[in-house]
Amino acid sequence: MPAPQKKILFCLAGVFSFVCALGTAAAIGTQLWVKGTILCKTGALLVNATGPELEKFIGEIQYGLFHGERVRQCGLGGRPFQFSFFPDLLKIIPASIHVSIILFCTVLIIFTLVGMGFFLYNAFGSPYETLHGPMGLYLWSFIACSCGCLIMILFSSEVKIHHLSEKIANFKEKSFTFKTHSERFADSFWIILACSLVHFLNALLIRLAGFEFPFSKPKDSGTATGAADLMY
Repeated sequence: MPAPQKKILFCLAGVFSFVCALGTAAAIGTQLWVKGTILCKTGALLVNATGPELEKFIGEIQYGLFHGERVRQCGLGGRPFQFSFFPDLLKIIPASIHVSIILFCTVLIIFTLVGMGFFLYNAFGSPYETLHGPMGLYLWSFIACSCGCLIMILFSSEVKIHHLSEKIANFKEKSFTFKTHSERFADSFWIILACSLVHFLNALLIRLAGFEFPFSKPKDSGTATGAADLMY
């Protein structure tokens, strides 16, 4: 591939990486990782609520990695509450998983920025063939993509397997028991998915620029060996 086209592809990959770093940083600070509704089970059972009456006992909840908000509905109108994971909820949540998610988000931002720098260095500089060159670009893209996948897996397990929404809803509740009525992953979670896909796309751009995937064997290696054998 001609050098100007390679520069365009590497610059494009660098811009994608920069956007991913900004998106991940913004996603970390928002409350838009999970949105859902919570049912006041105790109140609904007391009045035997069904149908439209049940709506009076369904509140809302949304949260991110650091803080969130829930609306407590027990038949007497909604009461909003703000909560924070650190230090309030550390005793009731799987803290090791939650801290790992935040660490992997940080690693994702760092390696995305490192990848962006090396993409621009390959576009305008004279890179070495090791971690500065195409091999390094594949490595940074792979690490960033892997971090994004790990973030989604860990957060999904925390929400679905460890029932994070229910634990938050029942935090410091003595008279009422709450149960998750519905929940879905919100915008910030899908931003992490989009960033992982972009890093995979960056690897394809490197290949499109004419550089082989790591550990791939050259196509003409067998032909060259056969020719050498015929000479002897």
